[in-house]
Amino acid sequence: MMKALVYKDIGQIELIEKSIPVIQSEKDAIVRVELSSICTSDLHIVRGFVPRAKKGIVLGHEFVGEVVEVGSAVKNLKPKDRVSANCETFCGECWFCKRGYVNNCLNGGWELGCRIDGCHAEYVRVPYADMGLTKLPDSVSYENALFVGDILSSGWWSAELCEIKLNDVVAVIGSGPVGLCSMIGARLQGAGKIVAIDLDDTRLEVARKQKLADYFVNPKRDDVDKIIKDLTDGRGADSVIEAAGGKNTFELAYKIARANAVVSVVAMYEENQILPLPEMYGKNLIFKTGGVDAAKCRELVKLICENKINTDFLITHKYQLDDIIKAYEFFESKADGCLKIAVKN
Repeated sequence: MMKALVYKDIGQIELIEKSIPVIQSEKDAIVRVELSSICTSDLHIVRGFVPRAKKGIVLGHEFVGEVVEVGSAVKNLKPKDRVSANCETFCGECWFCKRGYVNNCLNGGWELGCRIDGCHAEYVRVPYADMGLTKLPDSVSYENALFVGDILSSGWWSAELCEIKLNDVVAVIGSGPVGLCSMIGARLQGAGKIVAIDLDDTRLEVARKQKLADYFVNPKRDDVDKIIKDLTDGRGADSVIEAAGGKNTFELAYKIARANAVVSVVAMYEENQILPLPEMYGKNLIFKTGGVDAAKCRELVKLICENKINTDFLITHKYQLDDIIKAYEFFESKADGCLKIAVKN
């Protein structure tokens, strides 16, 4: 038996004893979870904003650990391999997977911690393990790789959607974990000036301290539109990444974008957003949005090995699995400068 955090019903989670998962398919792997983290999308499930989530499943999809067993068709992994997990389940063989659209895999999608048991437990079964697990070199610690398969992938993908040209001005709305990873991705993909936008000065200070952006803007006191236009000779931002999901952040995103810009929307909203086409007619904006295609995990691990990416600073608090319900409550409160929590088994 093992400990596992289960989603019982809207607003109800419980740490229970549950059977250790077993191989169900020849492409499965069983992983002993070393570290996991809590995502805002986990909170969305608990709040009832993810209708496809099954009641009774073990929550969690962001983790690292050690392989303990593999199915007979798993080719690239073996017991005792240290791995980082992809937040998505994908087969690697369908029409969408072959084109890198792994979020739309015909045989997968967001499964772990949503439709099948996830990682807020001592062990987890990972389907399509060769696709969903990335082997870690000895030089990369579990802490270094904790965010590879989810928020780091999300940030990298959000920047890729922007089709950034060298020295572009990129505005990132939201300096939470995904927004900060978006800044990392935008810089490595060629952005010349990055503008961090957030209502929380503490989070802006993280972006400043980590040298992830060049300008730091708080809409409560700063004229965002004027600052962006002053930086761009009146044009507006070459790309905008919306990683906040606030009440007015979608509107802000399309307003500060220049004509013919890309607006990359990776925020997860709890309410429908309005696209005022008459108002923006002629601005010729391109909107790209959806769930992350986390298909670049191996490349991201390589960049970590090369010391070009470091996300250790995102771990601001640590909890034991025994205290994971307290960790959920704390993460939701956003108290004490919390960015991400590492849950240790």
